[in-house]
Amino acid sequence: MADDTAFSLLKQRSTGSSRAVFLHEHPPTLPNNQVTGPRSLYIHIPFCSHKCHYCDFYSIVDKRDRQDAFASRLVRELRAQAPFAQNQPLTSIFVGGGTPSLMRPGLWVQLLEALHDQFDMSLIGCGKGEFSVECNPETVTPELAAVLRAGSVNRASLGGQSFNTKHLKTLERWHDPEKVPVAIELLQSAGITRCSLDLIYAIPDQTMDEWDRDLRTALALPIEHLSAYGLTFEPGTAMTARLARGEFTQTPDDLEADMYRHALSVLKEHGLHRYEVSNHARPGASCAHNLAYWRQDDWLAVGPSASGHFQGHRWKNTPRLDDYLGMDDEGFAPLCDHEPPDDRRELMDLLMTTIRLSEGVDATRALARADPLSAADKLQRAAIMVADQGWISDAHAERWVLSDDGFLFADRVAREFIGALIIDD
Repeated sequence: MADDTAFSLLKQRSTGSSRAVFLHEHPPTLPNNQVTGPRSLYIHIPFCSHKCHYCDFYSIVDKRDRQDAFASRLVRELRAQAPFAQNQPLTSIFVGGGTPSLMRPGLWVQLLEALHDQFDMSLIGCGKGEFSVECNPETVTPELAAVLRAGSVNRASLGGQSFNTKHLKTLERWHDPEKVPVAIELLQSAGITRCSLDLIYAIPDQTMDEWDRDLRTALALPIEHLSAYGLTFEPGTAMTARLARGEFTQTPDDLEADMYRHALSVLKEHGLHRYEVSNHARPGASCAHNLAYWRQDDWLAVGPSASGHFQGHRWKNTPRLDDYLGMDDEGFAPLCDHEPPDDRRELMDLLMTTIRLSEGVDATRALARADPLSAADKLQRAAIMVADQGWISDAHAERWVLSDDGFLFADRVAREFIGALIIDD
C-alpha cells in the first residue's frame, strides 16, 4: 500500500459476523510542502419524499424521521475527516442526494456551522470557491434559501428534468413545473445567484418538438448552467423493471442522438457551451466540483453511500442509513468498499473521465504514465483506432479531444483506452 504516512488509518475490523473497513484512529501526518490535502468535499443527504423511478442513487423515503440523528452523525463525520484537508481552504463543496433541500432548515444550520468550524471556508466565503446544493423545486422556501446563503452556499442545482407533466409522470417526478422558476427566484433573492438546471431527454414517447420546448423553457430562466442527460435504464431501478414489463419502449438510438445534437446547437446558440458530454455552461460557470471529479483530483466524502478519493485511495461509505447511524468509529463511517492505490487503475479512471471533457485527455501525460505499465504502445494504438473512426481529431496530438460525433461515442472511446491498459492473460 502506497504512502502509509498519509493513509495509515485504513484497516479492517471485525464487527460481529460482518467485516467493515473504517477510516479511524489518527489523522494523516503529511510532510510539509510535499503533499496537499483534498480541496473538495462531497456531502450526501439521502432523504427523499418519493423515489423517482429512474434514479439509482442512494435515497430513502424516511418514515421514521431520522433527520436529527442523521445531522448529528454527519457533523461527527465532518469533524473526523477535517484533518485530511490539512487546514487548507476548500475550493468546492457539493451537497447531493436524495433531496438535500428536504432537510429541515434548523438541521441545515447545524451542518453549516460544523463546516465553518471544522474547515477553512475562506475561499468559498468570499466567492472564490463554489458551494453547491441540490434542490427539488417543491422544497425551496424563503427560510431554507436564507439559511443556505447565510452558510456560504452560492450555487444551487435544481432537478427540473422536464416541463412536460406527461413526461414527469413517466419519470415518477412529482413536482409542478411551474415551481421551477419560483424556486430560482427564491434562491436568487436570497443571494444564491448561481443556478443550474437538470433536464432529461429520450424519455419514452418524447418528441423532438417537446424536447425543444423543454430546452427553450429552461433557457428563458436566469440560469448559468444546464445538464442534459439522456435517460438511462439503470439495473435495479423501477424504470428498468417497467421497461422489461413492456409498459413503454425505449427511445430509438438515432432519435436520442438527434436530441443530443439539437441540445448542443440550441444551448450554444444561447451562450451555454459544452464542457463535458452532458454539461453546458456560460463562460466561467462550469461546475468546479464536478471538474474535480473528472480530473481525478482528491476529495473528501461524508454521508451514507458517499465516495471519496485521496492519494490514490478510493472508498465508499455504506449505502444504508441504519448502518451509517449505528456505527461510529471516532466519527468515521463504515465503508462498503475500499481500493488502495494502483497505478493502472488510476490511469484507467483518468482516461475514462477526462475523455468526456471538452479539454480532453492530456495524451503526453497519459502515455508517460502508461510507459512503466508496458502499455504505452497499446494506448497509442487505441488512440489511432478511435481517430480512424473520426471520434478524436488527432491520435498524435498533445491532447486527445473528442469530435462532435465522438461525444456520442464517449463511452466506447473510454472502453478502447481502458482496454489498452488491461493486462493480457
